[in-house]
Amino acid sequence: MCIDVLNTHDIKLARRLYGFLKPNDVLLGDRAFCAYADMVTITKLGCDVIFRKHQSRTTTMRKGKIVGNCDKSVTWSKPKSCPKGLNKDEFDALPPSITVREVYYYIVIPGFRTQQVSLITTLLDKSSYSTLEIVGLYGKRWDVELDLRHIKTTLGMDVLRCKTPPMIRKEIHVFLVAYNLLRSLMWSAGTTCSTPPNRLSLQGTRHHLINFIPKLLDATSTKRLQIYRTLLKIIAQKAVPERPGRSEPRVRKRRPKAYPLMTKPRHELRKQLQSA
Repeated sequence: MCIDVLNTHDIKLARRLYGFLKPNDVLLGDRAFCAYADMVTITKLGCDVIFRKHQSRTTTMRKGKIVGNCDKSVTWSKPKSCPKGLNKDEFDALPPSITVREVYYYIVIPGFRTQQVSLITTLLDKSSYSTLEIVGLYGKRWDVELDLRHIKTTLGMDVLRCKTPPMIRKEIHVFLVAYNLLRSLMWSAGTTCSTPPNRLSLQGTRHHLINFIPKLLDATSTKRLQIYRTLLKIIAQKAVPERPGRSEPRVRKRRPKAYPLMTKPRHELRKQLQSA
């Protein structure tokens, strides 16, 4: 996790986390991370990337070596000027060009806003990494959005209630500790009961854990282990059905109240009511 001021770009924060990558890892990212310097840095770590192509790069099938249907090998040249976020020494150390693989595909599922996707990857061997495998792997990137929704909405971190920066940092850390606790329970339940951990319900795990906490606190060490195993079995029974390509209308169920927004502190609004 990285925390910085509000106007800091995501890619600048992500560069602080590259040190956690291990050799042979594959990093998935959206178009904001598809930068020349970052792909060079990640490949030097012995890792590969699958990024969505940045919108500033024009898409054409007339350039590059065709390696398959909607699949080609292209050469990217080093930027002419130093991009933001890099110093001159880092920019000078970049190679003059890199070879990447570009994959196109279309989405025909109703309800999806994106219809055409262009992927950039450093997995160049088509015999080892087929086009369908790369497309399927990038489709798993959406799990990141679902996980962020769980942290913000399910756990309630969408509104931070502390008032000072140090306390806000502590509040964020507590939310992430709670999230990791729930995920570790889901992992233990899934591996123990032969259920894919990603198919388990985080909200259901949260409810079961809250119900079992009083029993775990009152039990002896021997009894606590039995209760813990029972908790894992109950969590594993709450498997979410697999729904590939699921789409929902982008509408709000509940209508907002017909009141103006609160733009002043509450004590000032009270004074306005008293003077009116």
